[in-house]
Amino acid sequence: MHIEPGVVTGAKIALSYATAAAAATFLVKEIIKTTPARDVAAFAVRALLATVAVFIFFEVLPKHPVGVSEVHFILGSTLFLIFGAGPTAIGLAAGLLMQGLFFAPIDLPQYFMNVTTLLVPLFAVSALAKRIIAPKTAYVDLKYSQALALSTAYQGGVVLWVAFWAVYGQGFGAENMANIMAFGGAYMLVVVIEPLADLGVLAAAKALHRLEGSGLVSDRVFKGAA
Repeated sequence: MHIEPGVVTGAKIALSYATAAAAATFLVKEIIKTTPARDVAAFAVRALLATVAVFIFFEVLPKHPVGVSEVHFILGSTLFLIFGAGPTAIGLAAGLLMQGLFFAPIDLPQYFMNVTTLLVPLFAVSALAKRIIAPKTAYVDLKYSQALALSTAYQGGVVLWVAFWAVYGQGFGAENMANIMAFGGAYMLVVVIEPLADLGVLAAAKALHRLEGSGLVSDRVFKGAA
């Protein structure tokens, strides 16, 4: 989902600063609202684990340039279910930054576009989870249909944001639209895999009861919302 260099250039890049700032502001407000002081240390550990996972996803798992961007296995809904929205958002932003700083400095000018593309769909997934998952349902008891809905929402959001940046930067020309369609079609194939990853990771967590209450995973993994 990395926006390719040259897709958005010049003064147009300034919009990405505004969208990323808005996403960061929303994230900070949500963290303050949902994270008690006693949970700050556990939150920080989950954010670190999410950062490491994102870095591995971006650098180790397969990735393929298609059209205006690259197809990655981000596993955003998987991270959300295991670590929670706040730690996952920090992990996505920090992991992406680490990749840019150490392995792909050519992507740094697009960093704020890519951060927006990753975080806004995550917030949408968090909101959707509250609507389709009963408050007393632990995430380890999710159905495939629920995991599929979350994955589709995340990946669909990523595709929409990539398409927005591409059109914003390059317009509605035939070649650009063809590249957007090629990327979107390829990227949505990830939806076939991610729900299975979600359920597989949750099944593994269910078998590891000692993780409950450890702070290494979200409390919601093993029990319903308070």
